[in-house]
Amino acid sequence: MPAPLEGIRVIDWTIWQQGPVASVMLADLGAEVIKIEQRESGDPGRGILKMSGIDLSDRPNFYFEANNRNKLGMAIDLKKPEGREIVYRLVEKSDVFVQNFRLGVAERLGLGYEDLAQRNPRLIYASATGYGPRGPEAEDPSFDQMGLARSGFMYAVGEPDMPPLQVAGGIADQMGAIMLAYGVLAALFARERFGVGQKVDASHLGSMMWLQGLSVSSRTMMGFAIPRMPRKYAANPLWNHYRCKDGLWICLGMLQPDRYWADFVRVLGHPELAHDPRFADLRARAAHAAEAVEILDNIFATRPRAEWVEILRKGGDFIFTVVNSVDDLPDDPQVVANDYVVPFDHPRFGPTKVVGLPVQLSATPGTIRLPAPEFGQHTEQILVDLLGYSWEEVAALKEREVI
Repeated sequence: MPAPLEGIRVIDWTIWQQGPVASVMLADLGAEVIKIEQRESGDPGRGILKMSGIDLSDRPNFYFEANNRNKLGMAIDLKKPEGREIVYRLVEKSDVFVQNFRLGVAERLGLGYEDLAQRNPRLIYASATGYGPRGPEAEDPSFDQMGLARSGFMYAVGEPDMPPLQVAGGIADQMGAIMLAYGVLAALFARERFGVGQKVDASHLGSMMWLQGLSVSSRTMMGFAIPRMPRKYAANPLWNHYRCKDGLWICLGMLQPDRYWADFVRVLGHPELAHDPRFADLRARAAHAAEAVEILDNIFATRPRAEWVEILRKGGDFIFTVVNSVDDLPDDPQVVANDYVVPFDHPRFGPTKVVGLPVQLSATPGTIRLPAPEFGQHTEQILVDLLGYSWEEVAALKEREVI
């Protein structure tokens, strides 16, 4: 079956996570993505795990692999005119150019939007930034943690008295990448309709604000953001999570608790709570929140989680799920059933579990076809087969340390 972006070529001049993940999303949907790395240093994501002392002799570099699968790789010295000429010739044959360097870096190298649009007016030029393309701090550097901090996200997680909290896993980078890929898809569609190329920008700040859209909307319209909620004083005890006897947690998600309360406490083995005036309705339970949560804490602590899951499934149409750790996800039956983690036959490391595609298309699905490229792996192939360089010209570029 054809992939949705088959026939689209993307030039990926990105490093670390935010930019590379945007282009990997396009690659997963079938685009041909050519990753350009600086000849001397490469993408620093290649060395991040070794820098941490992790032995990679028998396993992939998960950071670089996750961010750069399905790509071809070139190593070019972009400070040399001949190196930039390679990029110009690639741009003439491509649809999208993605970069995530600080504002001004691309322009100083002659790789800004205006430079490349002269070569290809239909080009989609996508920039992953920290704080957006305008404003007094537009040129400031940004990493994932800056996105978490500046967007208010560190104050959105945790409980009221906690300090600002970090969230592991590059969440702001990942969200910035998702929004950049979303923008590229919209720009490609606009080009098909209106015949125009254009610039696309997605920042850590803007993307993480969008992720918190309800809370930000509450602030702009009501005058206050949705506050952190203390678990032990949850106004709706059926919108909360509870620890079971085996130390595992279960999460309840019943936003209309009056529909469920009587049946729920009956299934838990405490029908008397349905008639307790403290818990008669939503307002009464909110007024006695601490008591309600404490009672449910004590009830859930009497059985292991698996038993509670079975009881609740058999007892009614309740809205609940288990609380997973990331370590639990590869073996979660819903993850397995929906290919959210899939096996990939890595050419160097053999069978490897990788994150699958979160969006599934029935007629034109995306696929995981290639591992992340070795440094400069496809430089010569692309120069000769795509750009028409002769082998003598390739040898000369090598001799002059352009490639």
